[in-house]
Amino acid sequence: MGIRGLMSFVEDYNNEFFIDLKLRNTKIIIDGYSLFHRLCFNSDLELRYGGDYDSFADVVQNFFESLFACHICPYVVLDGGCDISDKKLTTLKDRAKEKIQAARSLSLGGGGNVCPLLIREVFIQVLMRLKVCFVQSFAEADRDIMTLANHWNCPVLSSDSDFCIFDLKSGFCSLNSFQWRNLNTIKDTQDYYIPARSFSLDAFCHYFNNMNRALLPLFAVLCGNDHVNLPIMETFISKVHLPLSSKGRRHHRVLGLLNWLSHFDDPMEALDNVLKSLPKKNRENVKELLCCSMEEYQQSPVKLQDFFQYGTYICTDASDLGLPEWILRALAKGQLPPFISDALVLRRTFLHTQVESMQRPNAHRISQPIRQIIYGLLLNAPSHPQDRSQNTLPSQLLAFNEVERISTNIKTSTVYAKQLLKDHCDLSKLAELPLARRQMLLLEALKVKQVALESVPTSLKLPIAVTCYWLQSTEAKAKLHHVQALLLGMLREPLHAIINSPGNEDPQRGGAKMLYEELQQVKAPMRPGPRLDLDTAHVFCQWQSCLQMGLYLNQLLSTPLPEPNLTWLYNGSLVHGLCQRLPASSSVESLLSICPEAKQLYEHLFNAARSYASAELFLPKTKSKSKKRRQKKKVASLRTAANTRHWYEGSNRFGLLMLESLEEHGENSELE
Repeated sequence: MGIRGLMSFVEDYNNEFFIDLKLRNTKIIIDGYSLFHRLCFNSDLELRYGGDYDSFADVVQNFFESLFACHICPYVVLDGGCDISDKKLTTLKDRAKEKIQAARSLSLGGGGNVCPLLIREVFIQVLMRLKVCFVQSFAEADRDIMTLANHWNCPVLSSDSDFCIFDLKSGFCSLNSFQWRNLNTIKDTQDYYIPARSFSLDAFCHYFNNMNRALLPLFAVLCGNDHVNLPIMETFISKVHLPLSSKGRRHHRVLGLLNWLSHFDDPMEALDNVLKSLPKKNRENVKELLCCSMEEYQQSPVKLQDFFQYGTYICTDASDLGLPEWILRALAKGQLPPFISDALVLRRTFLHTQVESMQRPNAHRISQPIRQIIYGLLLNAPSHPQDRSQNTLPSQLLAFNEVERISTNIKTSTVYAKQLLKDHCDLSKLAELPLARRQMLLLEALKVKQVALESVPTSLKLPIAVTCYWLQSTEAKAKLHHVQALLLGMLREPLHAIINSPGNEDPQRGGAKMLYEELQQVKAPMRPGPRLDLDTAHVFCQWQSCLQMGLYLNQLLSTPLPEPNLTWLYNGSLVHGLCQRLPASSSVESLLSICPEAKQLYEHLFNAARSYASAELFLPKTKSKSKKRRQKKKVASLRTAANTRHWYEGSNRFGLLMLESLEEHGENSELE
């Protein structure tokens, strides 16, 4: 949720409403959504290239290590799918439009905050690796967080202004003033604490004439939160003549409403006065909506403490839908994403915009066939033999809505589910299918034969299967150097394992270390740097979309293929940097010669992907005479620069390789 203008208001009045804390030796309930957005946007990470997931994972790890050092025990609560009532739909669409504008700005070299597509999945993988306790709510998590925090009598950490309204026993710490990077020690001890500030509801109410805190939920809905956005409320605002604050118009609405409400003893008296200012025909409907929205600030019936004690919790909203038990358990454990519950419950999903070319169809179009199969699995397969073909099912039963980017706006498109299962198997039995059957379903959806993956390490089978799917799509405009860059990026984790494994021969480890360091040096520079190559960005956004949907399908099928370590799998700065440095495939061959193990692995990955790529991908480009002249000039200038610029020093093989490649092979030669 969130209340317009409230967080900036309370932080402007920081000294009045917050108290200093030395946080240590406590449980803390963390709003996972707020945290991963905060860490993503406030850690100087590069956001243009689709995600430097290893850098993000390092930030997340450092954050939790700070908590552990202070003996703070974190419990992370993640948002689930959209509310069943869909009351936030307008807000969600507005935010989707804002993200499109931010992505467009980033793509053109401007500023903006857009989370990389797989940031949530990376965050969850880091939580699992660090053994941080976490749970996923069925829908929005705010009330569940408040209820759990009050049950354990511990603070909440978030940046959501709704926590200024909740009646929290141990207060709410704002992420804005949570100094986890600045650990201090208790005087004359070795005990660490994190300097923090806790919002005081008592101080807040005292500031407004000892206002009854029960009035705050009404304030939230009148001020305008994510659930209530009624134009008719402006009629009320205009009639009550809110007093102008001494600080000017910045917080006029917030201050005026709080001062006005402070004159009433209880919410119903204030609500009656609100309704009096509205036309009679609107009063009942508005009253019902406001009362319903105020309920969102009361205790939740969900007891998340049961999950942390017994591994499960009861959510009546979810139970009433009759969803299979294994689905509910997997959602609670974060083993299935909110995308799945949205598709199941609302038959509608949001496709998040990436930093891509706004002139082209959105990057998620390429993965639509995978989503159609996900939707098909979520439908109960028909039991009557003549209905086993999707063509005989009523079209309305197969229809799902997708909210997607069209140019720089959003549109809701209808897509139809596809069913792979020829035999009857309803959703409740999907997880019970034999492993081989589930693997076959996954690979069939990705249009890949199992034999093609035989030489691929188990941990990379899913990403390579996704890459094969991506290369087969007519939507993709992938070139040879795009494929090479992706596969080289996938070598980093195996290289890291070689470097850090005990007992390796020094020469072998040395070659792996050299190759790993050279890959690290190739990363595209952070801003200010060269303008984003939109064609390359779009190609990799398409690949990430395929990977995301491949991951979700794999999860829905109870992971017939191991989930890859996303932290190491893709680094946007690296693959973009490689695309700038790889004018010819022979560069890859020469580069990998310093580490035979990596070279062999690369060849296995490349051969698997190559078998599903079009022949045109490997053909050398023919050049016009003018292009050849430009190329010769480029080679000459590189030769001149070679003596003066560090890029071509002997220690940097990429510079030498690029020079050799330009001379001998032109822009794109064959791999072999």
